Amino acid sequence: MNTERPVWKTFLLFLGPMMMANILQALSGTLNNIFLGKMIGVSALAAASSFFPLLLFIISFVMGLGSGASVLIGQAWGAKQPERVREVAGTALSLGLLLGLGIALLGGPFAGALLRTLNTPADVLEDATGYARIMLVTMPGFFVFMIFTSVLRGVGDMITPLKALMVSTLTGLLVTPTLIRGWFGLPQMGVASAACASVASFLVALLWLTWHLRRTGNPLAPNAALLRHLRINRKILLAVLRIGIPTAVQMIVMSLAEIALLSLVNGFGSQATAAYGAGNQVLGYVQFPAMSIAIAASILGAQAIGAGNPQRLSQITRAGILINFAVTGSLLTLCYVFSRSIVGLYTTDTAVIEITQRYLHICLWSTLVWGCSSVVAGVMRSSGSVLVPTLISISTILIVEVPVAWMMSGRIGLDGVWWAYPATFSVMLLAQSTYYRAIWRHRPIQRLI
Repeated sequence: MNTERPVWKTFLLFLGPMMMANILQALSGTLNNIFLGKMIGVSALAAASSFFPLLLFIISFVMGLGSGASVLIGQAWGAKQPERVREVAGTALSLGLLLGLGIALLGGPFAGALLRTLNTPADVLEDATGYARIMLVTMPGFFVFMIFTSVLRGVGDMITPLKALMVSTLTGLLVTPTLIRGWFGLPQMGVASAACASVASFLVALLWLTWHLRRTGNPLAPNAALLRHLRINRKILLAVLRIGIPTAVQMIVMSLAEIALLSLVNGFGSQATAAYGAGNQVLGYVQFPAMSIAIAASILGAQAIGAGNPQRLSQITRAGILINFAVTGSLLTLCYVFSRSIVGLYTTDTAVIEITQRYLHICLWSTLVWGCSSVVAGVMRSSGSVLVPTLISISTILIVEVPVAWMMSGRIGLDGVWWAYPATFSVMLLAQSTYYRAIWRHRPIQRLI
C-alpha cells in the first residue's frame, strides 16, 4: 500500500473496481431471476429463491477461507514476499477444491431432502430440487473461482477479478434465455436453465482467468511457480483457518438464520417466497458496496501491517465509514425513490411487487448500519483478530434476529420477519464499535506469518 497517498484516495482506487466486480456478481443472479420471473413465471422465481439460503450455507466455508487467505496474502504482499504469497494461495486453492468435491459428492443426492426441510412450497419443490442439484455437483469449480478472485484482491489486483466477472455475467446473459427458450436446437430446461447458466458462467470465467493470468505474467498465474505450492502447508493452513473458521462459522450462522427466516416466509405462501427472493436481490445491490468497502478496509489494513505501518489502521477505519455513508447512503436513497420500478424488473405479479416493496421499505436503511459494522470488523480482521468480532456477530444473530423474526411475525405477520434485520444490524454496530474502541485498538499489532 502506498503510504504517501492519502488513505481515502487509496481506498477509492481499491473500491471502484471491487464495487463493480461485486455488482457484476450480483447482476448474474439478478439476470437469472429476471429471466425466470419474466419468461416462465412467479413459480420459477420462487423455485430458484428457495435455494438461496442453502447456497449461502454451503459456500460459507470457502468464503471464510478466501477471507483468511486474502488477509495473509495482503500481509505477505505488503512485506514484499511473493513466494509466501504463492504458498498461501496454493494452500487455499487446495483446501477449497477438497471442500468442493465433498459438497458435490454429498450434496447432490440429498438436494430434495434438504429443500423439504426448509418447508419449500410443494408447487415449486420439484423445480427447486433440479436447480439445487445442478448447483451442488458443480461446487468444486465454483469454489476454485471464488478463491482465485479472493487471493488476487489480496495482492491489490482489483481489475482482473472485475474482468473475470464481466466474462461470467456476459456468459450468463447469453446462456439463460437460450436454455429457457431452447434456441439453436438446445433443449428447453425451465428453471434448471438458470443453474446451467451459472455453471457455464463460472467455468468460462475460470478458463479466461487462467489464460489472462498466464499471458500477463501475474504473480498468481497458474504456472509452475504456483503449481508447486498446490498443496496444503500445515503452518499456513492453521493461520488461514485461524481467520477463516470464525468467519465461516459466522457465515454459517447467518445462513442458518436465513434458512429459519425463509421457513417463516414460506409459511405465508409462494408469493411471499418470490418476494423474499426479489427483495434479497435488490438488497444485495445495496449491500455489495458496503461489503466492498469492508473488504477493501481489510486488505488495506493487512498490507499496512505487512509494511510495518499499523498506525494507518485508524485512518482506514475512519475513511471506510465515511465512504460507506457517501456511497451506500446514496444508493439506498435511490432504491427508496425507485423501489416500485426496480421490483417491477423481476415480476409483473402485483401482489409480489407490493410485498417486496414493503420488505425494502422496512429494511433498506439498515444496510447503512450494517456497512459501518462491517468496516469496523474488517479492520480488526486484517490483524487476525476475528474471534471476538465473530462472536459479537453470531450472538446478535442468535439473540436478536431469529427471536425477533419469530415473535414479530406471530404478532404483525410478514412485516415482523422484515423488522428482524434492522434490529440485528443496529445491535451489531453498537457491540462491534464498543469492542473496537474499548479493547482492540489498545492491543499490539503484528504480522501473522
